[in-house]
Amino acid sequence: IERHSAKERAAYNLNMLGLWEKRRSTPRQLSGGMKRRLMIARALVHDPELLILDEPTAGVDIEIRRSMWELLQKLNADGRTIILTTHYLEEAETLCKNVGIINHGKIIIDAPMRDLLDQLKRETFIFYLSEPAEQAPTLASALCTKIDARTLEITLDHQSQLDHVFHELAALNIGVVSMRNKSNRLEELFINLVNT
Repeated sequence: IERHSAKERAAYNLNMLGLWEKRRSTPRQLSGGMKRRLMIARALVHDPELLILDEPTAGVDIEIRRSMWELLQKLNADGRTIILTTHYLEEAETLCKNVGIINHGKIIIDAPMRDLLDQLKRETFIFYLSEPAEQAPTLASALCTKIDARTLEITLDHQSQLDHVFHELAALNIGVVSMRNKSNRLEELFINLVNT
């Protein structure tokens, strides 16, 4: 790569990764999270088609981690193949299309993420309500438990449709503000795989 092009790409990458203000610092002067971002900026200078990252978000705060996830998703959408190692299973679930799980130095599974998640028998969601609920509603499509006045825990079989739960709640005049998975699904699978 020509020196001029390398400088332009380096400047672009430093800006993109929020490191421009630290451009005159040595790597020793950077925090652990900044060093991780610098690692990615350096790797991208050559505009590689394949990017191999070892624990790219270790030691970074949640806000930086999320911005790095967005960057990695953008790089992948732009046509780059990314191989990453991570101990953060939520990260793997969010970013990866294919997953290899290693236990005691052996690959115990190598499969598309979708196929792995299809192995789950049940999923549990936390629903945040717009109005307080007196009690947990009885649902035909799922098991519902009241956590507090505005929060429900709903567990459904993998084959059940989440939209059925929403229809049932709407029929009972229960408004939902937001929802999330209760647990990391990949983590649940990982525990099942390594304990069998």
